Amino acid sequence: MQTKRTIVTNKRALNTPTRPAASLSLVPPRAVKLSPEVSSDPPPSFDPHLVLTKLSVGKSCQEYNVDESVFSQGDAADAVFFVQDGKVKLTVVSTHGKEAVVAILPEGSFFGEGCLTGQQFRMSTASAVERSTVLRVTKQVMVALLHQDPQFAERFLAYLLSRNVRMEADLVDHLFNSSEKRLARLLLLMANFGHESKPIPLIARMSQETLAEMIGTTRSRVSFFMNRFRELGFIEYNSGGMQVHSSLVSVVLHD
Repeated sequence: MQTKRTIVTNKRALNTPTRPAASLSLVPPRAVKLSPEVSSDPPPSFDPHLVLTKLSVGKSCQEYNVDESVFSQGDAADAVFFVQDGKVKLTVVSTHGKEAVVAILPEGSFFGEGCLTGQQFRMSTASAVERSTVLRVTKQVMVALLHQDPQFAERFLAYLLSRNVRMEADLVDHLFNSSEKRLARLLLLMANFGHESKPIPLIARMSQETLAEMIGTTRSRVSFFMNRFRELGFIEYNSGGMQVHSSLVSVVLHD
């Protein structure tokens, strides 16, 4: 079990490939620069919910059950969404029917913002991972809010940029780290290790198929690694959820 100080010191390891792992020697110098020293969390003072709840028109709130779609790939892109409670999964399906998980968005996340850049149709499908409450704001109202409230616009942009940094780090991790390290990093990030916010004591269990899709491997490999993590005391899980221990960082840092 590593100390709290060690976890803070190695916080960057959750957002970048292992250093100086052997896999990193294959990373071109330019690729390493994809993970600058920028926190992947939104600014602490950014509370969009307070701003959005003050809107009198152009918004609606709806609850979604597990696996229920918020929107589907190919739908008209005419609104921005905000996760008030729960988690939302973004998936993409190729023309050959192959599905890939793009991201799991926790409470406090925006999605569907592509409509603000001229995107006419949804490039992915958004569905609830667990029972979730999602706020929908029409494109017209969101654009007006961004123009009328410079402070909100600045923080909204900072949020999107920080999320892009995280997604770039995910891509580098996917390209250069082993599937075992990718799974360990994913579980740690789901439990908020490596973020400014406190770790989550118990996270909702996610299907091994979804975890496999997110890290680009097979369900059998995920099952093998999960069993090994549990045997080593890195994780614990039951019907109520999963507890991720900070000692799992040792897998990410292992050469």
